[in-house]
Amino acid sequence: MVFVVLGTNDKGFPRLLNAIEHQIENGTIKEEVIVQAGKTKYHSKYMKLYDMMSIEDFHKYIEEADYIITHGGVGSILDSLKLGKKIIAVPRLKKYKEHVNDHQTQIINEFEKSGYLLAVNNLEQLGQVISQINQFKPKKYRSNNKKFVKMLDTYIKKDNHTSWYNQYREVINYLVFGGLTTVVNIVSFYIMDIMEINTYVNNTIAWVLSVIFAYVTNKLFVFESKTSNRKELTKEIGSFFAARLFSYAVDMIGMYLFVSILFINKMISKVVMNIIVIILNYIFSKLFIFNQDKNTKKA
Repeated sequence: MVFVVLGTNDKGFPRLLNAIEHQIENGTIKEEVIVQAGKTKYHSKYMKLYDMMSIEDFHKYIEEADYIITHGGVGSILDSLKLGKKIIAVPRLKKYKEHVNDHQTQIINEFEKSGYLLAVNNLEQLGQVISQINQFKPKKYRSNNKKFVKMLDTYIKKDNHTSWYNQYREVINYLVFGGLTTVVNIVSFYIMDIMEINTYVNNTIAWVLSVIFAYVTNKLFVFESKTSNRKELTKEIGSFFAARLFSYAVDMIGMYLFVSILFINKMISKVVMNIIVIILNYIFSKLFIFNQDKNTKKA
């Protein structure tokens, strides 16, 4: 059996599955093929595809496989190496919109240089590499090989093989859209304040408008959540609004303290509380709401 691992990346990798299916059709792959497909949507009459699977099933398929074909996720590679499996690794590439950059190419090439796996940087060579897998003898992986893992981290992050923007992309996007959410909140509050509506009514309406704006932008542009199933989407929206209700309570208490107790200017108080709320909201969104993989195997 051949086990194909695509991980939990939110971008599809059908290019690899097309190449594998071609090798099945021409007889290069004769074994049964099981695929952990993640977010990749693909229909095949030759392969068994599973979107996600439990950690137990994941390790079972690795143990039973004759060899592994995987994307360039470090977790996927290490899980296979720890069980002493032969690995063919294929990087996701930015130009095909399979990843945000090409760091998987560097990861795979470093593992290949150290003798741990066979790399396929051009899928036209997949059949040739598969024909070599039986003779390939991978270097034995040592679980305490911290030096190698540290070297990979240094190569990818500190030596600028991953751009500064890509390293901090999520935080940068959150700050941008968090700032715009704050603008929506403050402008809404200011307009209603001119209309001489009650301060706390103003604050509530401004909060509702800013939360709607924040959910849409966080989902689409910051955490890039792909949740579309009605049940999961309802849970995601509910969690988002529940977290924002908590930060709303913090906002209201803070506004009462600053405006009614300390007699600080309303607009100054609003700006200060928005900074606090932005920090709280990022923590909730990052750890609990859009962290779709927290209960699944991170491959």
